[in-house]
Amino acid sequence: MLLTGGLKSLLPHVLRRIIRCNRLSISNTSGMAEGYKQANIVILHKSLADDFEKFCHANDGPLPLLYRSQPGDWKCPSLRSDSDIRTDCLQYRKYEHGACTGSLKSLKEYSEQLKDMVTFYLGCSFSSEKAIQKAGIPIRNVEQKCNASMYKTSVPCNSISMFHCNLVVTMRPIPESKLGAAVSATSGLKEAHGAPIHIGDPGLLGIQDLSKPDYGDPVHLHPGDIPVFWASGVTGVEAIINSRAPLAFTNSPDCTFVTDLERGTVSSSGGAPQVHCISQNPLHFSIVSAEAAQKINTLETLIGVDPGERGIGHLRRQGELLGASLALSRAGSVLVTTGFPTHYSHQPPEENDGPPGALAIAAMLQALQKRVAMVTDRRAMELNTKIIEEAVQLGILKKPIPLLSYERENANSALMFLCENGNPERPRFDHLVAIERAGMAADGNYYNARKVNIKHLVDPIDELFLAAQTIPGITTTGVGDGGNELGMGKVKDAVKKHIKNGDVIACDVEADFTVVAGVSNWGGYAIACALHVLRCCATHERYLRRALGCPRAPSQRPWLPALPSVPKEEKLLKALVQLGVRSGKTASLEMEVDGLPFYSTHSLMIEKLL
Repeated sequence: MLLTGGLKSLLPHVLRRIIRCNRLSISNTSGMAEGYKQANIVILHKSLADDFEKFCHANDGPLPLLYRSQPGDWKCPSLRSDSDIRTDCLQYRKYEHGACTGSLKSLKEYSEQLKDMVTFYLGCSFSSEKAIQKAGIPIRNVEQKCNASMYKTSVPCNSISMFHCNLVVTMRPIPESKLGAAVSATSGLKEAHGAPIHIGDPGLLGIQDLSKPDYGDPVHLHPGDIPVFWASGVTGVEAIINSRAPLAFTNSPDCTFVTDLERGTVSSSGGAPQVHCISQNPLHFSIVSAEAAQKINTLETLIGVDPGERGIGHLRRQGELLGASLALSRAGSVLVTTGFPTHYSHQPPEENDGPPGALAIAAMLQALQKRVAMVTDRRAMELNTKIIEEAVQLGILKKPIPLLSYERENANSALMFLCENGNPERPRFDHLVAIERAGMAADGNYYNARKVNIKHLVDPIDELFLAAQTIPGITTTGVGDGGNELGMGKVKDAVKKHIKNGDVIACDVEADFTVVAGVSNWGGYAIACALHVLRCCATHERYLRRALGCPRAPSQRPWLPALPSVPKEEKLLKALVQLGVRSGKTASLEMEVDGLPFYSTHSLMIEKLL
C-alpha cells in the first residue's frame, strides 16, 4: 500500500495508475495531484442524458459541466489521455430507483450496462484547493486528515423534468481575516464552483448542525474561523436520488476523478471581490466586486457635502452606504419610516425632507420585487396616504405600499409589531429604514434643530429599532443630516461635539448602518442608486442567487425606471407643496428643501448620482 505523503506532487497519469491498481491507503482525493482539476462523475442511461445536461446548465454553480460522453464511451480524451471511467475513481456508488445499493471499487462488472449510459464530468471544488493554499489560507480538513464537510440545504435548485433537489454545499472554515482572500482565490475558478455562495451562519441555508454533515466528515473550526460555503457537485447525487432513475453511478463524495487539466489562472470581472459583514445576528457576510463597491463609495462621497455648513462631515463614516445597501439587497421585506414634524406651529407640521427619499427607496425595493411597507405617526396617516397616492399617480411607485402606525400598548408592543405572534424567530421584516425621522434623545424627548421639544407630535417608532437589536435577522439603517434623526445614535458623540445644540438634540437610538447626507433625501436617492449598482454587479448577483440559474442579461433590468429622476422628484415636490408640506429650514411653501432651491441644488445632486 502506498502512503499519502508524496501523492500531492504526483502527476495525474501516475496517480491514476495507482488508483487502478487499488494500492492507496487514502479515503479521498482532496489535496492530491495539486494544481490539476478534479471532477465529480454522474453516469446515467442515455434516455435521461439530455434532461440532466439541461439541469446542469440551469444550476451551473454546483454542476459546472466539463464534458459529456457519448453512450458507452468510458474514455474522456479532452480531460485526460488514458482515462477509463470504470476504474479511475477511488470509489463509486451505485443507485437503483433512488436508493444507494452499494459502494464499488470498479465498474468493470457493469460494462454491458455502461454501453447504454452517458458519463457527465462535473467540476469539483478540490480543483480550487491549491489556489486557496497559495493565498495563504489553511484548508482545515487537510490539516485534520479528514474528508471535507458537505451539507444538504433548504435552497431549491432549478428543476428540469425529473431532476430536482436542494443545493448541497461544501463548508470550509476560513479565518475571518482571510475571507477576502478566499473569495478572490476562487471567484475566477468557474469550473471548480467559483466563489462561495454563503458566508456566515449555516442556519441561513437551513443547516442546523455543522457537526453532523450529510456527506464527508465533521471539520472543526478554529477560534476566529468563519464557516464559508461553496456549491458542491454532490448536488448531482441528490438529483439522481430524487429522479429515481432505474440505474445510475456516481463517484463517492471526496473520491473524485483526477484530470490532466491544469488549474487555470483566476480572473474576475469588476476587479477583486470584496467581503463585507452585513449582520452580526445572525452572522452574515456579503460579496461585491471592487468596481461596484467603488461606485457606491463615490455615491456616499457625493451626498456627504454640507451645503448648510452644519458640520455633518464629522458624522460621516465611509462605507456605511455600502453596508446598508448590501444588507437591503438581500432583504425580502423592508419597513420604511420617515416624518420630522419640525414645524410644530403649522398644519401639517412635517417638513419636505424625508418623504421623497423614503419613496425613492421604496420604489427601488418594489421594483426589485421586495415587500415594502411604511410606518408613520397616527396623526399623519391621512397625509402620508395622500403622498403615497400622489407617488403612484406620478409613476414613482408601481402600486401603493401598505401604510402602518405603531403605538405602545405594553412592553411587548414592538415585538408583536415586528414578529408574527411576537415570536422573535418569525420576524415580519428583515430590514428597517428610517430616513429623516425624528429620533429620541437621551432624555426621552424629541427635538428639532432649534432645540424645541416636539415629543407630543411623535409616536415612539424608535421602539421598533430598539427591539430590532434583540431580534435575530433584522438589520437597521438610519439616514440623517443633522444628528437628531432616528438611527443617528451610532454617531451621537460626534453630534454632541460638532453639531449646534448637539448635546441636547442628539438621537440616542442606533442603527446598524448610519448614512449621513447633506440633505436626507439625498441619502434616499443614493440608496436607490446603490441598489441598482449592486443588482448590475455580476459578482453580487451570483451570490444572491446562490450560483443557481442564469445571470440576468444587461438588457433585462426592469428596475431601471424606478431610479429617481429630476422630472419625477420635481413633480413630487410640487405635490408636497400643494399638500402644505414645508421646507425644513425656512418653513417656506416654495420649490426648496431645507432652504436649498430645487432647481440649482437638488436637481443637480440627482443628476450627479445618476
